[in-house]
Amino acid sequence: MQVINFSDSNSIINQYLAEIRDVDYQQNRLLFRNNIMRVGEMMAYEISKTLEYETKDVTTPLGVSRVSVPADKIILATIFRAGLPFHNGFLNVFDHAGNAFVSAYREYTDNEHTEVGIHVEYLATPSIDGKTLIIADPMLATGGSMELGYKAFLTKGTPKRIHIACVIATPEGIDHIKKTLPDDKTTIWCAAVDPGMNEHKYIVPGFGDAGDLCYGSKL
Repeated sequence: MQVINFSDSNSIINQYLAEIRDVDYQQNRLLFRNNIMRVGEMMAYEISKTLEYETKDVTTPLGVSRVSVPADKIILATIFRAGLPFHNGFLNVFDHAGNAFVSAYREYTDNEHTEVGIHVEYLATPSIDGKTLIIADPMLATGGSMELGYKAFLTKGTPKRIHIACVIATPEGIDHIKKTLPDDKTTIWCAAVDPGMNEHKYIVPGFGDAGDLCYGSKL
């Protein structure tokens, strides 16, 4: 399974990621969401280079132009609610894609908030059978939400290719995906890989709770 880490080389994504992490920039939810979205756009462009293409004749006012367009049928999937701005970034690039959504949330199972359970409740997706599935979620921490979201989508078919896209990942999350998703047809894309997690399973240094930073704190 290939892991593409954009922080291995310098690009404008570094600037977006610096602002996403910065506690002062985080006070502006609109800016935070826009930066998450822009990382999604950049990542979608890079993923587009891996797709299969077919030629198509396009009629212009002055003649006919032969162009190569994606042949793959794409399904963009995300996990509520933190994944929405990231998903929108991908949708800005793959505007003909189908869309899939799943609701997955953490619930601490002990008083010390060190053991985490993942619950999946809501699922809305077209068929993914034989299609290219891109699951976009800003944080790949333990990998539990991503695994359960993927398994929920599998109830609607078996994808041809799988792309796991995140802003920040941990080695533990990457290892979990390698163990639970098909090795021969999955690629992991991330803007950065952070060292690990704290006792509450938050990525360190990370950038905090993506959902709260995008949309406000929840009860």
